[in-house]
Amino acid sequence: MKVALITGVTGQDGSYLAELLLDKGYEVHGIKRRASSLNTSRIDHIYEDPHVSNPKFKLHYGDLTDSMNITKIIKECQPDEIYNLGAMSHVKVSFDVPEYVGQVDALGTLRVLEAVRLLGLETKTRIYQASTSELYGGMPENKNEKGFYDENSPFYPRSPYGAAKIYGFWITKNYREAYNMFACNGILFNHESPRRGETFVTRKITRATARIALGLQEKIYLGNLDAQRDWGHAKDYVRMMWMILQADQPEDWVIATGKTTTVREFVRMAFEDVGIKLKFEGKGVDEKAYVLKCTKKEYQLETGKEVLSIDPTYFRPTEVDLLIGDPTKAKEKLGWVPEHNLASLVKDMMQADVNLMQKDQYLIAGGYGTSLSLD
Repeated sequence: MKVALITGVTGQDGSYLAELLLDKGYEVHGIKRRASSLNTSRIDHIYEDPHVSNPKFKLHYGDLTDSMNITKIIKECQPDEIYNLGAMSHVKVSFDVPEYVGQVDALGTLRVLEAVRLLGLETKTRIYQASTSELYGGMPENKNEKGFYDENSPFYPRSPYGAAKIYGFWITKNYREAYNMFACNGILFNHESPRRGETFVTRKITRATARIALGLQEKIYLGNLDAQRDWGHAKDYVRMMWMILQADQPEDWVIATGKTTTVREFVRMAFEDVGIKLKFEGKGVDEKAYVLKCTKKEYQLETGKEVLSIDPTYFRPTEVDLLIGDPTKAKEKLGWVPEHNLASLVKDMMQADVNLMQKDQYLIAGGYGTSLSLD
C-alpha cells in the first residue's frame, strides 16, 4: 500500500486529492494547523475515528513554518509521495502579510525538501510542489508563439505570493538536480470548485449570487471585472497532480484549460444559472450591473435592480490582467484531459451555494439568527 502525505489537506485541493488517493488504495496522511476552532469541514466525510485499527486517513498537527515538526511528521509517515499544497494563497492578502507568505510558501517548500534529504528518503519519496500561474505575472511578451504561457515561458511575479512561489519553484528544481530527487512543480492556473475559499473571487461571486437570488443580500462588490483568468475545476487538477508523480521522469508541468474568461463573464454566467440576466453599465470604478430579466419564479428580482458595484479597495497594487496556460505537454505526455468545462464548473458551484444559502434562508425565516453578508 502506498503512503501519501498532503500538506494543506483541509483546503480545496487537499480535500479532493485525499479523496482521489483513498479511492486508489493509498494510506493518506494530512497535515493540519492547530487552531482553537475546527477547520476540517472539507474532509470530515473521509475522516476515520483514530481509535479504529489502521485507519487509512490520518491527521497530524503541523505547520510549514516549523522545520522540526515537518521533519518529525515525514519521519513517522515514511511517505512514498508528498504533495506540498499548504500555502497562503490569496494574492491580494499577500500584499498585507508578505513576510508570512515568504515563511510559508517559500521557506516551507525548502523545509519539506530538506527534511526528505536529511532523512535519506531521496530515492523513496516523490514530491509534488504546488506552483502557480502567478509566476508569469501576466506579462504579454512572455507568452509562447501560440499566445499562451507554458513550461518554458519566463517568470515575472507581480505579488508577494508570486515572489514566494517562485522561490518554491526554483528550490524544488534545484533539489531535483542537486540530489537526484523525484521532485516536480505543477504550475497550476486558477482552479475552482464548491470547496473554494469564500474570499476568493469565484466563490465570492457564486455565494453572493445565490444570496441575492434568495433575497438574503442586496448586491456584491468586486474589483477589476476586466481581469481574465484560465479557470478549471479542482477535481481535474488534483488528478493531474497524481499523474505527475506517476510519470517515468520528474519534470515541471503546466496545468491549465487553455481558455480564458473575464471576471465580468463569470459573474454573468453565475447569475444566468439562476435565471437572472444582467446588464452592465459604466466603466472602471463606475461600472454597475442591473437585473435585465429574471426567468425563474423562485428567484424573482425586480427589473433594474442594482446587484453589483465596484469597490476600488479590491484592486491589487500591481494587477495581473490576463493569465492563460498551455496544457499541451500534460495532454501529450501524460494523457491528461479535463473532464469539466467552465459552464459545468459554474453550475457545480452555483448549485452547491444555492443549497447552502437556502439553509440560511430557512434559519432566518425560522427566527434562528441572521447570516453574514459578503457586501
